[in-house]
Amino acid sequence: MAGRTVRNRNGRTTSRAIRAAAVTACATLVLAACGSTKDNVASDSGGDGDGSGKVGVILPLLTSPFWQSYNDYVPKMAKSEGVDALKTVNSNSDPSQQITDINNQLNQGVKGLVVAPLDSAAISAGLDQAERKGVPVVAVDVAPEKGKVAMVVRANNVAYGEKACEYLGKQIPSGKVVQIMGDLASVNGRDRSEAFRTCVKKNYPKLKVLEIPAKWESDTAASKLDTLLNANPDIKGIYMQAGGVYLAPTLQTLKSKGLLKKAGEKGHITIVSNDGITQEFDAIRKGQIDATVSQPADLYAKYGMYYIKAAMEGKTFKPGPTDHDSEIVKLPSGILEDQLPAPLVTKDNVDDPDLWGNTAK
Repeated sequence: MAGRTVRNRNGRTTSRAIRAAAVTACATLVLAACGSTKDNVASDSGGDGDGSGKVGVILPLLTSPFWQSYNDYVPKMAKSEGVDALKTVNSNSDPSQQITDINNQLNQGVKGLVVAPLDSAAISAGLDQAERKGVPVVAVDVAPEKGKVAMVVRANNVAYGEKACEYLGKQIPSGKVVQIMGDLASVNGRDRSEAFRTCVKKNYPKLKVLEIPAKWESDTAASKLDTLLNANPDIKGIYMQAGGVYLAPTLQTLKSKGLLKKAGEKGHITIVSNDGITQEFDAIRKGQIDATVSQPADLYAKYGMYYIKAAMEGKTFKPGPTDHDSEIVKLPSGILEDQLPAPLVTKDNVDDPDLWGNTAK
């Protein structure tokens, strides 16, 4: 029986029936909180593993420059962290396929899994299977709603929305600004959207926020932005929640309407993005956009490997500051999340060699 379809973080559809089944399958799981850095190690005797064994790495998709970069970093970071990682598996934006991919990896006898969930509810079915086999899992980018994971490796998505708000608010005294949102069924989309909206309302009341629910889809972003600009040609700012999918269609739409003006030129629309990909940096240098929040693809790979090795060794962790400029927090679900730093990039620091977007292929 098919339910009403909803869009996942990367634009594909999945039925509520699938989501409901996945949640039901994991309803009896006990939420776990494990994994971080040496200063936060709560226990070194949580298990008798030695950290050895094959590790499966499951990607959500490979059509985004961000995930392409993450995929490139995985083998490098696995080697540096002493993890024996198998070749990555691409779930191709399909939550059901991702569960199948997890089961396939488990059947191959992996001792650990690093997964970037496509759907934070549906992933619980895969986490249930891993727990049954005693295989620890580290989640990257998206926190599961239910299920046992050793650690969530993720940047603070609330800070993404707040940084975008603060940048636009300081550049634009008053007027209309647009936020091109992600999928509101995704915790990432919800966090960024609500943070931006709340920050503007509290700190910059002279700005009027217009919203485009684009569901992480480039074509949806383009068509809805086109329609919005027809009715509101006086837009002064844009916040794109994902440069990997929204940058090209946004610039193309503005160009088609004669609204793509360089920074400093009369009529320039101030644009802030999220991701930190090379294409965004190039757009900043050209004056097409003004800033982006760099989501750390390199650190996602590095600490995904760090935490899975620690989990395989039986280590557990506790909330607090880490030794790598981040903080481990306990989510309302009880799961621990290492919130990695995500710097704001502007023309002033876009050439910083330490930014992963300047070293990615």
